[in-house]
Amino acid sequence: SGYYGDGLNAIIVFAACFLPDSSRTDYNYVMENLFLYVISTLELMVAEDYMIVYLNGATPRRRMPGLGWMKKCYQMIDRRLRKNLKSFIIVHPSWFIRTILAVTRPFISSKFSSKIQYVNTLAELREMIPMEYVHIPDSIVKKKSTEKKCLLIFFLVSRTSCLSNDPEMASVEQE
Repeated sequence: SGYYGDGLNAIIVFAACFLPDSSRTDYNYVMENLFLYVISTLELMVAEDYMIVYLNGATPRRRMPGLGWMKKCYQMIDRRLRKNLKSFIIVHPSWFIRTILAVTRPFISSKFSSKIQYVNTLAELREMIPMEYVHIPDSIVKKKSTEKKCLLIFFLVSRTSCLSNDPEMASVEQE
């Protein structure tokens, strides 16, 4: 997706919303070959340090990779790629992703665990890495802006509701 730093270190963006649906009959085959493709691409692209940005936003549960698949991926990545990974950034982490990583933490190296970072917003991501070459899919940008609007509307409605139940505010509203 782009490069960062003086050494032109690679930024790899992985959007989970484009993964195949787990209800496919050939799901395991597709995921196995997808992983092999990603690894072979990393082998060609990564000469030095690199980071992975995992976009979890706008991803339904049925498209998120399972624990077994992630464990297999971790075990199959060769030492050079694990060593050169400087940061694994998870954008819009769900409770499911956080839970899986918390459960698997005792089984993965502490060095790898220390590379995992959670980022809740695209604005936070912009503060961490140069975004001029990072492509964020429209579905993720739209979903997050829609969620913010819904949250703002909920806040305003609940605040108005609370104010109308306040006797002091009710007297002000009547005036």
